[in-house]
Amino acid sequence: MTTNESGADAPVNVELEAEPAAASAVFGEHLERGRQFTASLAAHGEELGLIGPLELPRLWTRHIVNSALVAPLLRPGRVADVGSGAGLPGIVLAIIRPDVSFTLIEPMERRVDWLSRQVDELQLSNVVVERARAEDSGFKHQFDQVTARAVSALRTLIPVTAPLLKAGGEFVLLKGAGVDGEMGAADKVFRKYRVVDPEVVLLGANLDTEVTRVFRARIAAS
Repeated sequence: MTTNESGADAPVNVELEAEPAAASAVFGEHLERGRQFTASLAAHGEELGLIGPLELPRLWTRHIVNSALVAPLLRPGRVADVGSGAGLPGIVLAIIRPDVSFTLIEPMERRVDWLSRQVDELQLSNVVVERARAEDSGFKHQFDQVTARAVSALRTLIPVTAPLLKAGGEFVLLKGAGVDGEMGAADKVFRKYRVVDPEVVLLGANLDTEVTRVFRARIAAS
């Protein structure tokens, strides 16, 4: 907020970031749906508590493209998106990868309503929205991959997401710059849940956008 001449708070005019060239590169033939989702999030995201009030100037690069960069890491099968919230990355990835079946797991009713509305408006036949906490969802050992973005540190996120995966299933978790430290702090958790081959993959370095950091690892097959 800013202050006007009378001393009262006045709203700040925050404009949506212009669509970057990277959008076309990551969405390809699905760009129009990507634009539709971005426009909806820009119009309603703040009022619904999905994004912060100052996120519009970086909505494309920090949130939409950041999520979309993960799409090539997914394989045909079933993917759970834990704590889907605004649909980042779940809705974005479902737009780009119609060959993958997504279950968006989100406990908050207003966010579930938002996700369901986006699924309908975007005509995403490859998405199911489930209102639940991941640990209470009943989806045990059903998914080939699990993803999450800005949910929690690995030492608390792995115990929530690991039970969702089949043996040999894969974590594809979007993380921040402190992911290396998170991995070190999660060593005991990795052993408990049989997490193997952990690595950090950097995506988007060849594009004019923020780098996306992805924690990848597997549940041991036996």
